[in-house]
Amino acid sequence: MENKQVAIVTGASGGIGRAVAIRLAQDGFAVVVHYSGNAQKAEKTVAEVESGGGKAIAVQADMSNVADVERLFQETLHKFGEIAVVVHCAGIMPLAAIADGDIEAFDKVIATNLRGTFLLLAQAARHVSSGGRIIAFSSSVVAKAFPTYGAYIASKAGVEGLVHVLANELRGRNITVNAVAPGPVATDLFLKGKNDTEIEQLSKVPPLERLGQVEDIANVVSFLAGTDGGWINAQVLRANGGFA
Repeated sequence: MENKQVAIVTGASGGIGRAVAIRLAQDGFAVVVHYSGNAQKAEKTVAEVESGGGKAIAVQADMSNVADVERLFQETLHKFGEIAVVVHCAGIMPLAAIADGDIEAFDKVIATNLRGTFLLLAQAARHVSSGGRIIAFSSSVVAKAFPTYGAYIASKAGVEGLVHVLANELRGRNITVNAVAPGPVATDLFLKGKNDTEIEQLSKVPPLERLGQVEDIANVVSFLAGTDGGWINAQVLRANGGFA
């Protein structure tokens, strides 16, 4: 199977990013599997794509580092020649009360989630082909204002702002820019630090009364990245089962 279009998926060594990479490969994209630190998990994603007849490579990058993000795009262009879709799933979610004043944790969240998104969007704006798609990730928790989520919500609110602005900046280039904002999804990122009672309570918040699955979110990305999503632009799709 020869794939004609190329998608970069950040944070694709696990969780939502992994599911997105696998789904886009099934849709016919060659996939660049970005990872931050776990090469073994990234190679597992690549192997799964290849076992399904797709094409993938793994590329490491620190998303808060300017040179790393530039290299991610240059390696993709060197290998495949063009970029049709960029999906930015990479992110972190340490939780702490604002009153704790943990500035190191705050700076780390902003560096990874907001600065990283800014750097990625800048590169995507320069290199995505006409007719392409740029998809960032926010979170439906932005609308909930839960205690201890201050830094995370601040970072994701910033991501939504960047998406709206970039969509306007790319006027005339036929490139859509959107964000997906999942509700609670059964990933390691979400489950970490929560007890069974907390997880059960959060799973009952949506009217559909379950946690999202990574495939639920990958389906939304597939829609935005595909032909049928071409008229969706400058939007935040809250894929959350009615969570918010």
